[in-house]
Amino acid sequence: MIEQLPLFSVPTAEASPPAKQRPVSALHDTSSLKAAILAWCAHMRREGARENTVKSFGGDLNLFAAFLGGGRGLNQITTRDLEKWLEQQRVLGRSPKTYARRVTSLKAFFRWLEAAGVLPGDPALPIVQQTVISPLPAFLTEAEVETARTAAQSLWARAEKPDIRPYLLLTLLLQTGIKKSECLNLELNHIDLSNPEEPVLWVRYNETRNRYKERKLRLETSWINVYNAYVAEYAPEQKVFPYSPRRLEYLLEDVTVAAGLDKHISFEMCRWTCMVRDARAGMDYDRIRQRMGLSRIQWREIGMKLKKLVQPGI
Repeated sequence: MIEQLPLFSVPTAEASPPAKQRPVSALHDTSSLKAAILAWCAHMRREGARENTVKSFGGDLNLFAAFLGGGRGLNQITTRDLEKWLEQQRVLGRSPKTYARRVTSLKAFFRWLEAAGVLPGDPALPIVQQTVISPLPAFLTEAEVETARTAAQSLWARAEKPDIRPYLLLTLLLQTGIKKSECLNLELNHIDLSNPEEPVLWVRYNETRNRYKERKLRLETSWINVYNAYVAEYAPEQKVFPYSPRRLEYLLEDVTVAAGLDKHISFEMCRWTCMVRDARAGMDYDRIRQRMGLSRIQWREIGMKLKKLVQPGI
């Protein structure tokens, strides 16, 4: 289950600015390329794109502007201009992944301008997209999940130095898919046990720019007994996991060793395992995207990878 947080400390005017305040409304077909790039970057931020994504796409377009001239009017840019710049990128020996991203940057930018009514047509439409996707991520099969759970439980049940934390952490990650940073940010009041039949986890962010990632995730009722036992034993005061990032990684490594797996269990692997299990259980892909706190821009490549991972035989 996922729900958007009910309240944010963001003024209504900021959440839904009047059309005249939206950067795209100030653009027209004679606006400069540089002005349009600034508006595009602002649009990506509003859509929840990571700052690294904005910098990468914006950087590509700024390189294009340096080649063509930032003062060039949008209505003066042709498909041939785009092809010349991309040919220059080939000559300069850009890697296939960098070249593919620059094609994506151009196509996304001009597609947005056309959709917003700034341009009557899309000069990037004829450009052939040759997407280069990084290798598929590793995830745990159902058999490996059970092996890991059993191994983590054995660490909790062992006679000498029993440790509940590996089991608590592993099972939390497998059911929620939260990231390492989100796990480290968890506070005791983010675990809502007010309804024993429907315990939930609130994923919260301190930075306003990350508020779109905040979400409410259903927890397995059986996990609450483990959580309560952990709190009773370790008595955390504010953070659920008051440890360093490295210490949490060691807890997962303890599970890997105890399970005798060739794969090294990590936060990223558990996150992908959660997505694969949700997809195979029939969950809607957009709901999975929301559960993971991902923007639509981030989901483009992740969604393609997920579809490949859930294919029979993988």
